[in-house]
Amino acid sequence: MKIIATVLSVAFLATLPRPATAADNGLQVTRTYQLGGAGGWDYMTFDAASRRLYVTRGDHLMVMDGDSGKLVADIAGMSRSHGVALVPAMQTGYVSNGQSDSVAVIDLTTLKVKSQIPVGKGPDAIIFDPSTKHVFVFDGHSNEVSVIDPAAGKVIATIAAPGRPEFAASDGKGHVFFNLEDKNKLTQLDAKAAKVLNTWSLGTCDSPSGLAIDAAHERLFSVCANKQMVVLDGKDGHIVTTVPIGDGPDAAAFDAATATVYSSNSDGTLTVIHEDDADHYSVVANVATPKRARTLAVDPQTHNVYLATAKFGTPPPATAAEPKPRAPMEPDSFAIVVVGKH
Repeated sequence: MKIIATVLSVAFLATLPRPATAADNGLQVTRTYQLGGAGGWDYMTFDAASRRLYVTRGDHLMVMDGDSGKLVADIAGMSRSHGVALVPAMQTGYVSNGQSDSVAVIDLTTLKVKSQIPVGKGPDAIIFDPSTKHVFVFDGHSNEVSVIDPAAGKVIATIAAPGRPEFAASDGKGHVFFNLEDKNKLTQLDAKAAKVLNTWSLGTCDSPSGLAIDAAHERLFSVCANKQMVVLDGKDGHIVTTVPIGDGPDAAAFDAATATVYSSNSDGTLTVIHEDDADHYSVVANVATPKRARTLAVDPQTHNVYLATAKFGTPPPATAAEPKPRAPMEPDSFAIVVVGKH
């Protein structure tokens, strides 16, 4: 009977689903593009039409060819740049500059700065909303949202935020959403009326940062500092589920064609999550990536994921003023790594 029981147990265990690995999914780092240059980095934006990747680098903006990895342009004139929003119909880009409290307007044809638009204090995340054709800028130091009309070239509305805004997403149907990092909540805006509609709890989420959206199914994906992603219903704000992710996320993305959600984490993982249906999600892989590669952009055509990274030295000794000092970045070590399938 013991032998039979053992055989049956093995047969039963063989039928159980096993945890997915990167090898199961076929995803891995396939290329590394060494770009170098001084300065840290923040958000990246990929433009599938032009095949360009826009990378904020503090006092400059790098533009890389997404297929060859060659540097197309290095645009000066930024001031602690954070994010890039593209308005293809006008061939303009908008870069949030946290130090100068402004948004730089970029000509996407010449890749030069056209003008600067004053906004609130500490602009960080920035997105284009196709339903209003407006650019929404999330001012992290003044807890407000600046709304830019690209046609007018100026701020046309300012919305008081119920907390410190982090990353944002648009459903393209008249709503803009953004995380509240200090409140562990998510806010829904009426994009046309430029007003707050709702603010919803993110449950056990701590310090939500990156945000992505499945607009077709009205699902929002907030990645949190306590190693979880919260899936929220964009209609009524109820929590659909939570999904485990890596440690130290800062960005999320949704690839509609493959029904895949990504979370880039500073612990050296890219969490890959499959949307089985609108209410069910499975972790497919935690792909090994360089540590601190916590911002990302997805190419919707090739389904490759771009991550920014660099090499770092030894952190200086801790002091009372700086109890957790950052390790210095090694000169010219900045690179873009590509996660995809061979």
